[in-house]
Amino acid sequence: MHAFLEFAADGYAASLFCPAYIGPGAGLTLVGSFLAILGAGGLLLLTLLSWPLRILWLLIRPGRRFRKGVSQVVVVGLDGLDPRRTDRLIAEGRLPNLAELKRTGTAARLGTTLPPISPVAWSSFQTGVNPGKHAIFDFLNRDLRTCLPQMSSVRMPQSTGLWRTWLGFGGHGIRMLRKSQPFWKLLGQQGVFSSILRVPISFPPERFFGLSLSAMCTPDLRGSQGSYTLFTSDPKQSADAGSGLIVPVKFDGDLVQTSLPGPDLSSGTAPTPGSKSRELRLPLTLRMDRSAGTLTIRFAANAGEPETIVLKDGESSGWTTIRFRIGWWRQVWGLCRFHLSSLTPHLKLYVTPIQLHPDRPAMPISHPANYSTYLARLHGAYATLGLAEDTGALLAGAISEATFLEHAYAIHAEREAMLLESLRVAPRGLTVCVFDGPDRIQHMFYRHDDPAHPANRDRDVTTHAETLDRMYERMDELVGKVSRELLPGGVLFVMSDHGFCAFRRGIDLNRWLSQEGYLFVRDDGAGEDYLQGIDWSRTRAYAFGLSGIYLNLKGREARGIVPPEAAEELKAELARKLQTLLDPETNAAAIRKVHIGSQAYHGPYSGDGPDLVIGYEEGYRVAWNCAAGECGADLFQDNTRLWSGDHCVDPDLVPGVLFSNRRFTPRPWSILDLAPTILRLFDVSLPAYFDGRAAELAEPTSTALAPAELPPSNSQPAVPSLRS
Repeated sequence: MHAFLEFAADGYAASLFCPAYIGPGAGLTLVGSFLAILGAGGLLLLTLLSWPLRILWLLIRPGRRFRKGVSQVVVVGLDGLDPRRTDRLIAEGRLPNLAELKRTGTAARLGTTLPPISPVAWSSFQTGVNPGKHAIFDFLNRDLRTCLPQMSSVRMPQSTGLWRTWLGFGGHGIRMLRKSQPFWKLLGQQGVFSSILRVPISFPPERFFGLSLSAMCTPDLRGSQGSYTLFTSDPKQSADAGSGLIVPVKFDGDLVQTSLPGPDLSSGTAPTPGSKSRELRLPLTLRMDRSAGTLTIRFAANAGEPETIVLKDGESSGWTTIRFRIGWWRQVWGLCRFHLSSLTPHLKLYVTPIQLHPDRPAMPISHPANYSTYLARLHGAYATLGLAEDTGALLAGAISEATFLEHAYAIHAEREAMLLESLRVAPRGLTVCVFDGPDRIQHMFYRHDDPAHPANRDRDVTTHAETLDRMYERMDELVGKVSRELLPGGVLFVMSDHGFCAFRRGIDLNRWLSQEGYLFVRDDGAGEDYLQGIDWSRTRAYAFGLSGIYLNLKGREARGIVPPEAAEELKAELARKLQTLLDPETNAAAIRKVHIGSQAYHGPYSGDGPDLVIGYEEGYRVAWNCAAGECGADLFQDNTRLWSGDHCVDPDLVPGVLFSNRRFTPRPWSILDLAPTILRLFDVSLPAYFDGRAAELAEPTSTALAPAELPPSNSQPAVPSLRS
């Protein structure tokens, strides 16, 4: 069965502070569908021929059978679930399943990482080490030559001949930048099978003994971290689409001929003057029926047959397969949803970011490669984008809060179905599934919990007043469903990577550095993004990302001026001044603690992190313009955006939660402790490089059940079960 599955089988970054994608388009990795089918057929033939040897190896491989450890561990990750709100709702009797885990098992705060943001925390969860060993310190890294931002966890190819990519030479060119290795890889070396669903920082997928579906940093078909499209007939529609594209349309009577922009087949370099665009486009026909109040969308489907979608005002389509043609016989598949935001007086037709199609992905999104296809055939189409909940569209007003919630819960339902089916089909071993909804919904709806929040000005504060508490109740229902699928003796962990708090005021650290004489902007550089207006010949320090300050260090930065021997003194000076920074509006401290990177991190990559990490007080965060690399006019700024909650504060303020159905000896928990604890539960030796510590059960570990003793599944699995 393992052999069969090996064959058959989490806006933030872009919408938060990087409205344009950094790097080349996804067209670099397009593969001709004919060659993909040919390759799949060859893989099938190879698998069938090697079947007897694979079965023999699985029977005799060392460590195949569970020894003294447990036979099942399940981890449900609820990104951003906050312990304070969880405690309150448990006390009110609104989270019965988490309350039962607390009563019979373990409930604790879960210490998070520095900084407490998802790519850093989930990287530490899966590797068991601090950022100095896995090298993820933020969503973005800076290019030391130019200070332009780069994705921190994945490197996309910068230039590739398309003919080489189409023909499959040289691989896809996508490289994982996270260091160390996930603990399920260590489990696999001892014969423990794992199913890993949507754990952040898992793109591109890595090889190990198990199944995985990638999550955060998986791009859309355009190569971005999530660029929606808005077709509109409103001439007043803002040209600032944030992370999306505005396509103006003009009706000829009740008809519009337009097109949906797709991937760009350019090499990723800047276009030369006079060069032709190589952007693929899908022709669309939009027809309005005013009497019926509907919009009909028509476009070419497979073999030229037309696809027709009819939407009423405020209605969303399901996932829709679209195909962009490349020449006469090649095409690339995508997946999107349409939503009719308004029909009159002006058309507003929203299209989600175009997902990599799980049945025919243009780049690898699962391990093995056919696992994404297996899930699509089993459950139907599903979101594949790493940051699938479209916060950027809500920020730009392309969709309403109600539509955002509708789409977010649809994505949650997709993932829930995958997790529950995985537990029924392959219950033994490790199963991990992360749900991003709690994080995205709290980011966008936190203002409803804070009547005085600046984001509430001139906005409705009643319609969605209970959104966050109801979302927590829905997560509790998920925990109940998972608990009922556990095998006897199975161990369940429910966890979050960090908590949450309000984001009321932003701090422009580059403005502060400028005022204090540490950073200088060129006369012609005011307002430039990504530090491109900085006078590096005089600048000693600059802010970059969500919480970091870096020295302009000689020998490290391309135009560094700070001598290495002066670095420690300068860091101490900056930290001392920043920790006394007061908000003039409230006279309250804005920064809780400034962490010195060389003291906070240890390991071979500790020097790659920020020199200073700012631990903000609750209610504060880096200002929007500063996160985009600007130096603005105001040091403190009200946050009036719908993105009203955050967790980029001092880690002590936003611990995560941890629940388990087993009692562990009371102790402080860290997110680094999950990896060693789970290895210990499976009776697998811990590597010496781990920073986390294994927790001890307060009760004896039950002996793993023999296969014959396992209870039958309560539903007929769609594929042969690993129970046998």
